[in-house]
Amino acid sequence: MRQTRIAPWAAIMIAVGVLICGCKKHEQPPESETAQSPKAEAPNPTPPEEMKPAPAEPNKPAAAKTPESAATSTKDLLSPAKLKEKAPETYKIKFDTTRGEFTITVTRAWAPLEADRFYNLVKHHFYDNAAFFRVVPSFVVQFGINANPAVTAAWRNVKMKDDPPVQSNKRGTITFAQTSNPNSRGTQVFINLKDNERLDHTGQGFAPFGIVDGNGMNVVEMMYDGYGDTAGPDQDQIEKQGDAYLRKGWPKLDHIKTATLIDNSSAETH
Repeated sequence: MRQTRIAPWAAIMIAVGVLICGCKKHEQPPESETAQSPKAEAPNPTPPEEMKPAPAEPNKPAAAKTPESAATSTKDLLSPAKLKEKAPETYKIKFDTTRGEFTITVTRAWAPLEADRFYNLVKHHFYDNAAFFRVVPSFVVQFGINANPAVTAAWRNVKMKDDPPVQSNKRGTITFAQTSNPNSRGTQVFINLKDNERLDHTGQGFAPFGIVDGNGMNVVEMMYDGYGDTAGPDQDQIEKQGDAYLRKGWPKLDHIKTATLIDNSSAETH
């Protein structure tokens, strides 16, 4: 049988082509590495907003049973209309988180409606087990969706009127978030990671009502921010599914273990 010979120059060209193709396979980074890289932050991140109220859902599943120690607070939280205590003129809250502890001092004169709402929520342990679900580097740390979907549903339409801004959104101040509509603040709050004066003039009335004490911002700034503002969870799904949704899809998010009043002896009632 006659054999076909390959010219020497042709053999060289084939070898070079194999080498080039082999090198190109290693130019793209591994897929897992790309997926884990934080996305670039937008020049002007979206102001902290709550989701607009979703339509009521029929046949909503019952909430999971809670430990007996939390049963009373859960029962109270399911009746928002009863939680209308007037807050002290100043009060402190201790946050025990997965990153450590910090305290916040609230001054009622800064934003009375927000201070009263926050006081009632904390007193009845609304923020216990809640996640810091939106952490945008050099912008804000946002939280305030209850870990229990039934409690979240009870508060979905319990909105406040806007407090006029008295203080600026300086680093360390805490402010209620809202939807794009006026007078729509509910339970979500954010802590400013830097001086965000532009939030003072957005027309949405972002009014700080308290500030992180001392070196507490060292703890706040440790909250996991790898998901950024574009790869984080969907607020609507957090409300519907609760903390289980977050722990499954965004397991690195930090959480509040407990948020408690340090001294509420001077509370007044309406």
